[in-house]
Amino acid sequence: MTSAELEQQSVETSVEDGPRILLYSDDVDARQQVLLAVGRRLGKDQPPIRWVEVATEDAVISAMDGGLFDLLVLDGETGKVGGMGLCRQLKDEIFECPPVVVLTGRPQDAWLASWSYADGVVSRPLDPIEVQRAVAELLVAPADA
Repeated sequence: MTSAELEQQSVETSVEDGPRILLYSDDVDARQQVLLAVGRRLGKDQPPIRWVEVATEDAVISAMDGGLFDLLVLDGETGKVGGMGLCRQLKDEIFECPPVVVLTGRPQDAWLASWSYADGVVSRPLDPIEVQRAVAELLVAPADA
């Protein structure tokens, strides 16, 4: 194969790749619950989801600087810098910030998630069906909706 053919194949492969999702939580169990709830794909004939798991604010900022994501899932209960404050910061600072799902500690915290400009909210205890639905709705929603 020539270098031009390899480059074209690389471009075609990246187009077929599944959505990239950034998952932020300092709790390994919370990250595992989200991964299991959403699954490896959004649907039967869909490409695999590419997850990027991070546990610190610095890792989120670095990941956002270095890559394009289709969705962010931020844990509002993360210590030091919670997902809601981080969501607000990202929405204020990043032009065309990807949609964000915030995981809250309880249903009554939904108003805080709206303050943070979150596009979706899932409260604890995490219901796998609700988590998967929130992620799927934001990934298939039109960009200008």
